[in-house]
Amino acid sequence: MADDGTQLMAKDIIFIEGLEIETIIGVYEHERDIKQKVVLDIEMTLPESDASSSDDLRHTVDYDAVSKLVTSYVIDTQYQLIESLAEQVASLVLGAFATDSLKLKLSKPGAVKNAKSVGLIILRSVDGNP
Repeated sequence: MADDGTQLMAKDIIFIEGLEIETIIGVYEHERDIKQKVVLDIEMTLPESDASSSDDLRHTVDYDAVSKLVTSYVIDTQYQLIESLAEQVASLVLGAFATDSLKLKLSKPGAVKNAKSVGLIILRSVDGNP
């Protein structure tokens, strides 16, 4: 509670930064024959939880489990557009873990000459409000 008596809203964010995965992605024929690296940054907003006081993994999101699930999914699927892959990864994470919302950055390094990376950022939530 704040000094003025108002209730403070607390949110925690679990993040995974720089998750590198090799997959087949792209619209051009030469992209369909090779695996390319995609890099994901995932931020998951948690409802207020007892994790900080309980020190118990059951009260939070296990980022190792998220990483393994996302890695397995991306390796086992093929998309033409990074937009489609990002949307499916977001749906997968929101459906499998106790997170209110997420921010996902999906980068495709080396896709454009003279650019370090290209990609997109999406915001998704279980209630439909980003």
